Amino acid sequence: MKSQIKKIENYVPEEPIESVKARLGLKKLVRLSANENPFGTSPKVKEAILNWNFKEENRYPDGYASELRTKIADFIGVAPEKLVFGVGLDEIITMISRIFLEAGDEVILSKPTFSEYALHAQIEGAKVIEIPCLPETGHYDFAEFLKQITDKTKIIWVCNPNNPTGTYEDLKTLKSFFDKVPDNILILLDEAYIHYVTKVKNASFLSELANYKNVMLLRTFSKAYGLANYRVGYAVMNEELANYMQAIRLPYNLNSLAQLAAIAALEDQDFVNNSVEKTRIERDNWERFFEENQIRYYVSQANFIFFNYPAANKLADKLLERGYQIRRGLLKDWLRITIGSEKDGANLRSIILENKIQYNYETASNSDTMDKKQLLSMMR
Repeated sequence: MKSQIKKIENYVPEEPIESVKARLGLKKLVRLSANENPFGTSPKVKEAILNWNFKEENRYPDGYASELRTKIADFIGVAPEKLVFGVGLDEIITMISRIFLEAGDEVILSKPTFSEYALHAQIEGAKVIEIPCLPETGHYDFAEFLKQITDKTKIIWVCNPNNPTGTYEDLKTLKSFFDKVPDNILILLDEAYIHYVTKVKNASFLSELANYKNVMLLRTFSKAYGLANYRVGYAVMNEELANYMQAIRLPYNLNSLAQLAAIAALEDQDFVNNSVEKTRIERDNWERFFEENQIRYYVSQANFIFFNYPAANKLADKLLERGYQIRRGLLKDWLRITIGSEKDGANLRSIILENKIQYNYETASNSDTMDKKQLLSMMR
């Protein structure tokens, strides 16, 4: 066994919804902790699956995902040979780390960001350099990234919009940073949440990708397309990098059902656009709520929002008791809420406000700096 494996803590997945409901005696549980699409999946996916006359259960799937490959290549405007598919982005991240990292290499990433970047670097024996995000805005500290580059640096991870901060780095900022990174360092640009960016029209780096031989762009069907259970992710890169990836990719990694679902989802852009618009409206509601109640948060361009709250775990417990599961433990005293329906958002904000007033009163009970009578009147 690799010595570094012994130092890695086991990944703890989300507890199944039915298990949480049974444990807490809940009739209903709304999971807003995994950034899944709360608006479901395109009805065209269900239609395609139900009408599928599949008679090849005993055959291996198309190992090249030919039809899906062609449709995605046409849709995003790249050569099919530049695409590599994975069982979700999890497998893509695993392949990247296995191919490009050796013991003693260094990987630079932001803190906080998606945990699997660091996990797979550590599995390969690489050293992870974490650069704290800019505290006021949550954005990447690219100046510090550049300072940390050494001759051992092999990979730089950029999640855009970043998970869990939700912050979006514009193309000008990314190009300025990428131009300063040596060509022998691989830059991984994870655009899992790029569909949710609404403040600019052309948010993706895809149009610039051909100008950077050392940049690989990652996409997924798990978020805006609502196919988290089907596990379909892909990466776009130059053909040389793609050949390395294809060399170690499991030959039949994407099953036929997943390929069919992804094709149907891709063809229903109305569903994607409607999901994004519903998310934008509710995201604006959350930001207004945080502003009005002086709760610190980072401006999000994703389908979740990250906010700072004293006694965050207690609030998460209270929300769970009321049937809402949100994400905790990503940063001390910070919580992440997946943007859900308007009704669920209103309920959540009501509970948070109720808890905030209660928290302020309890704090005032131990301090002379707050008006206890005023807080009592607010609670009535």
